[in-house]
Amino acid sequence: MTHVGAKVLKLGVVGVGARASLAQHAAAAGGRVVVAADPAAAGRARARELFGDDVAVVADHRELLDAGLDGVFVLSPDDTHARIAVDLLDAGIAVYLEKPMATTLEDCDAILRAQARSGALLVPGHNMRHMPVVTTMKQLIDDGAIGDVQAVWCRHFVGHGGDYYFKDWHADASRSTGLLLQKGAHDIDVIHWLAGAHTDVVVGMGALQVYGGIDDRRDNSDRRLREWFSTSNWPPTAQRELHPVVDVEDTSMIQMHLTNGVLASYTQCHFTPDYWRNYTVIGTAGRLENFGDTSGAEIRVWNRRHDYDADGDTRVRVAEPDGGAAGHGGADASIVAEFCAAVRGEQTPRTTPLDARAAVAAGTCGTASIRGGSVPVPIPPPDLGPGAQLDDAPNRRHTDKKESA
Repeated sequence: MTHVGAKVLKLGVVGVGARASLAQHAAAAGGRVVVAADPAAAGRARARELFGDDVAVVADHRELLDAGLDGVFVLSPDDTHARIAVDLLDAGIAVYLEKPMATTLEDCDAILRAQARSGALLVPGHNMRHMPVVTTMKQLIDDGAIGDVQAVWCRHFVGHGGDYYFKDWHADASRSTGLLLQKGAHDIDVIHWLAGAHTDVVVGMGALQVYGGIDDRRDNSDRRLREWFSTSNWPPTAQRELHPVVDVEDTSMIQMHLTNGVLASYTQCHFTPDYWRNYTVIGTAGRLENFGDTSGAEIRVWNRRHDYDADGDTRVRVAEPDGGAAGHGGADASIVAEFCAAVRGEQTPRTTPLDARAAVAAGTCGTASIRGGSVPVPIPPPDLGPGAQLDDAPNRRHTDKKESA
């Protein structure tokens, strides 16, 4: 919703790649992208396609530090998040940081320390907490439909994985860590949200089962995703022009113990014919499960004792998002509106920086377990330095200041 009469927020974008269109939603939330930074000429040209001919374009994100911006969307490749976010936070600029927060825990903690130093707003881009299918499950759980949560399972069928993740830098573990982090961070965060706690121990198994056997390789840095993506790239063994380096797992599965005793599992496969995710949440008084994860999805709830019943005892249709289903079922527009509202001090974001760090922790430590013989790996606590606060206090302080003004 546009804020009539309110100051239009001056916003920047760093990284004009596949996710840069997210920032277009700022216009409906009372913001305007006035400058975009990308080291590649193609990215700078795309900035004008997305944000208009009058947007300023620069090559270095540091040129945004003194541009008088209210906030910046960091949408660059994930291994660049830390240095960019630290620079912006240290300059006192509010940051929307695309998920995953970073590709290592060391980088996550560097970002958290920068926020603690500056007190600037940091909003993690975990947009799945805004997806109607997820918010519907969360509301049912909060309303007591299945009692107290005890177990959460997620199966993720990544039917477009060969095109999305094995033709660019995601396939290179030195840049991405692995797809359990890159793709799984979304669902791990949702598991944490639905269960009400973070992971403290994780164990995993995984392998590069299909795409490692494809020898047709190409440096695709001169192209964009939309130029090579096609649903006709089937079967998976027929994929061509994969990234020169392919050393990440295309099947991963982890089991997690959460701090409140909830047990959880997450499995992803990047060569399935279909593309969706399925959650099962089991509580002390029932269970629920989603069928579909976009427009038209349904949540089925079983809360009586009986034999097999495919339909469940209650069926809840997931509501259509306002303004249509574009952008992850309306989640992209919703999280951008939340960021703009948080910059104005009108709203506290539903995902905290520590939540984002917890998703990275489960993903990176799960990957370490997979590659280290499937041994359990404890999650290390954040290294924030002496006196730093272990909560979302900087985000809440930012809001509280506005409320007390």
